[in-house]
Amino acid sequence: MKLYYAPGSCALAVHVALVEAGLDFDLERVSFAGKRTESGADYLAINPKGKVPALELDDGAVLTEVAVLLQYVADHAPEKALAPAPGSPARYRLQEWLNFIATELHALLTPLFSRSMPEDYRLVVRSAVQARFGYVAKKLADGRPWLMGPDFTVADAYAVSMLGWADTLNFNFSDWPQIGDYHRRLLARPAVRAAMEAEGLIPG
Repeated sequence: MKLYYAPGSCALAVHVALVEAGLDFDLERVSFAGKRTESGADYLAINPKGKVPALELDDGAVLTEVAVLLQYVADHAPEKALAPAPGSPARYRLQEWLNFIATELHALLTPLFSRSMPEDYRLVVRSAVQARFGYVAKKLADGRPWLMGPDFTVADAYAVSMLGWADTLNFNFSDWPQIGDYHRRLLARPAVRAAMEAEGLIPG
């Protein structure tokens, strides 16, 4: 498999999942400016959406969308228990988390990186994001180490990216120490460190 990524993008979530799963894969960096891969390929021919991540499978097919890729990776390493079994009640809980992260965190955080966003609207969006992280904090307040409970799942891999973005955007979670503790647990995982090192986000 080959993961197309840009450093610090949401592709980091899939990168972390692939390392956690122990699957064989290659990395290819994408330049958003020219929509070219580091090998010179036209990225729009690979993924017409022009976004990362994209995962090229062994048969040449390409899958996109973070929540889909995370489940694909988990299902190809079932022994790692990165996702509950398909069709189980717990799997729907995982999908609930993945959709929450995608629609309530990812979709809200993304426009905050745009310098053209009007400042009054920026404040509204930041307030909304803060409230969504408050929901996460409440779920973690019961002492669970990970979003689904005692076991790390691909939902936590997605959270790596979103908490990284929140940190870059200077969100303050001092009122919710469980968020900071959770982020530190994530950053301490060897797979997270390995993926971040590979993308040049932390020193190797």
